[in-house]
Amino acid sequence: MRLTHLGHACLLVEIADQRILVDPGTLARGWEELRDLDAVVVTHQHPDHLDPDRLPALREGNPDAAWYVEAEARDLVEVPGSVPFVGGDEVRVGDVSLRGVGEQHAVINELIPRVRNTGVVISADGEPTVFHPGDAYDAEPGPVDVLAMPLNAPWCASKETVAFVRRIAPRYAVPVHDGLLAPAGRGIYLDHATRFSPERTEVVDLASGDARDFT
Repeated sequence: MRLTHLGHACLLVEIADQRILVDPGTLARGWEELRDLDAVVVTHQHPDHLDPDRLPALREGNPDAAWYVEAEARDLVEVPGSVPFVGGDEVRVGDVSLRGVGEQHAVINELIPRVRNTGVVISADGEPTVFHPGDAYDAEPGPVDVLAMPLNAPWCASKETVAFVRRIAPRYAVPVHDGLLAPAGRGIYLDHATRFSPERTEVVDLASGDARDFT
């Protein structure tokens, strides 16, 4: 299984001969130029996870890709042919399973209404399991090998990030959701996540954009 971090919340997951893109948003780079995608997953409606302006280019370049879009987001942004994706759903893309986990976005503040959020567990026989939570720390994905770990957001503090990664206790944690951080500040958040993760968890920083194979 291979992961590429395209910036902020956006991940390209290559697993069991399938190419799956998660959360193509405004703060990520270059995803509209990807080709040969088999599926696109959108966890929720916020533009840093779903950029409507660049979606047409991605769709045009990947006409055969399946789209699984959180149901509220699908109602707001027209993605022809997309399938609503909510917690409890499980769909197949080739030999890969996409399982929806979770229900609501984390609280930003009491004045901002909460929206729906569906994290995704990506798995295939003989491959590491990946969990991308979208914007929430409360989902229960079950055992996972690789956790896409939101590093910073208006809806979380470092103590909550550490509690989340310790609760999930993956073999690997890949920092995502870092587009609001300056490099020096990102280093502080990354240091906290690294030092206080469980002993079994290796934090693998893919900020360079280079792909990494996981076994």
